[in-house]
Amino acid sequence: MQIIGLTGSIGMGKSTTSTMLRRLKVPVFDADATVHQLLAPGGRGFGPVAERFPEAVRDGRIDRVALGARVFGRKAELRALERILHPLVRDAQHHFIATHARRRAPLVVLDIPLLFESGGNRRVDAVLVVSAPNWVQARRVLARPGMTRPKFRDILAKQVPDAEKRRGADAVIQTGLGRAHAFRALTLALDRLAGRPHRMWKSHWQRPRLHHPRSQPPTGARRRPGG
Repeated sequence: MQIIGLTGSIGMGKSTTSTMLRRLKVPVFDADATVHQLLAPGGRGFGPVAERFPEAVRDGRIDRVALGARVFGRKAELRALERILHPLVRDAQHHFIATHARRRAPLVVLDIPLLFESGGNRRVDAVLVVSAPNWVQARRVLARPGMTRPKFRDILAKQVPDAEKRRGADAVIQTGLGRAHAFRALTLALDRLAGRPHRMWKSHWQRPRLHHPRSQPPTGARRRPGG
């Protein structure tokens, strides 16, 4: 079974691509949806997060907007939140993979927004990156409720740049040319990746780590096919 990571910078079309994958009957693990479940009342992350960030609890629920505002731009607070949630998300990933391995699925996709930033690209067999021209990305993001240009710039500053993600990809899905074009590119990429030899999902298998504002620049990133 091939384990494929799906990622892309904000506004690049990752959610639409995930929907296309589900149309193709590909099992998709949604990291964002998993976090929602973990933070819901009764979720495994609710208690620890509520204890660490009590100001984010509103009417017995964790207000994700308030939580985001609490950790945004505060590295120590963000690290504290990640120490709670990341192990729980990884547990859910392992369960998802094991379940579909038993079902003999030929491939599964892990939809992880911060795949490169978290080092998750080193624990998958291949990486799909969704991308679009900068002006398309900006138009999509700035149309979101509550989004401003300064906030957009701050978000981009905390993500691995799109160009570097594309260099680290096994296939790039361009979403700026319409859904039909993106869907064709996605099906071709899946056909190609599904025929590759399987690599076991182990932490010791290392992929090149890309530059990120939190890390040192790479000494020489190698362009991968489709980048």
